[in-house]
Amino acid sequence: MAMNEPGWDLYRSFLAVMREGSLSAAARALGMTQPSLGRHMRQLETDLGVALFARSPLGLTPTENAHELVPHAQAMAAASAALRRAASASNHEIRGVVRLTCSEVVGAEVLPPMLAAFRRQHPGIIIELSLSNQSEDLLRKDADIAVRMLRPAQTALVARRIGGIPLGLHAHRAYLKTYGHPRTVADLQQHALIGFDRETPALRALRSRLPFSREDFALRTDNDLAQLAAIRAGFGIGICQCPIARRDRQLVHLLPDAFALELDTWLVMHEDLRTSRRVRLLYGHLVQALGAYVGGKA
Repeated sequence: MAMNEPGWDLYRSFLAVMREGSLSAAARALGMTQPSLGRHMRQLETDLGVALFARSPLGLTPTENAHELVPHAQAMAAASAALRRAASASNHEIRGVVRLTCSEVVGAEVLPPMLAAFRRQHPGIIIELSLSNQSEDLLRKDADIAVRMLRPAQTALVARRIGGIPLGLHAHRAYLKTYGHPRTVADLQQHALIGFDRETPALRALRSRLPFSREDFALRTDNDLAQLAAIRAGFGIGICQCPIARRDRQLVHLLPDAFALELDTWLVMHEDLRTSRRVRLLYGHLVQALGAYVGGKA
């Protein structure tokens, strides 16, 4: 029976398992998920037609076939590294397209200065920015990188938790000059509140932590940018990302001790795209830039 020719990714995973001694340690070293790495090992065994590991509740034990394969896989690793060095030496400028998806507020208010800084460093990379509060499917390659507010459940995605973006109640100084400052959460009932129209599953999960409901809002909209614009226009009091509000001296953070939420933030890409240098460059840049934003340093 003819064997399939395994790809280098399978051998790279194999070497990591042999070097680290377990699937979990190898997955951490490669930045992969353990189930994905396990699939690599099963696929390599299928392609080669031999058993490389004995499986037990204690983990994987390399077979004699595995030990014999190691020096050949190491030779492939050395050749692959040499090819990458040669390619990088001849490609001084990185070009191509990276598609990035995120929520409306993040795309319009948070990312632009970060992307401008990236553009200055890598002018050959074109960025497609897709703004949507609906999560695009990275498994189908609808986008290369996503900024998500929920941890992704799919095992084939590489996810990095950036941190929690602080949220707070804010109002424009002009509004507060006319209607006064609320001193307690109960005082909010006397003010014009800005909020959602339709209750989403994410909002239902936060219901117990919100001091108001849809019926309390003087302005209802599911567009986050419209909510932010209404706060800036002095319509009333609404929830805003604290780092965004800090950029505008006309916006005042209200009742910070009585009301505070965090928006969990993740940077996600498909594990297959780690081999794309342009995707890795933007991903790494956003990890640093978003981390500074969440930490109040940007």
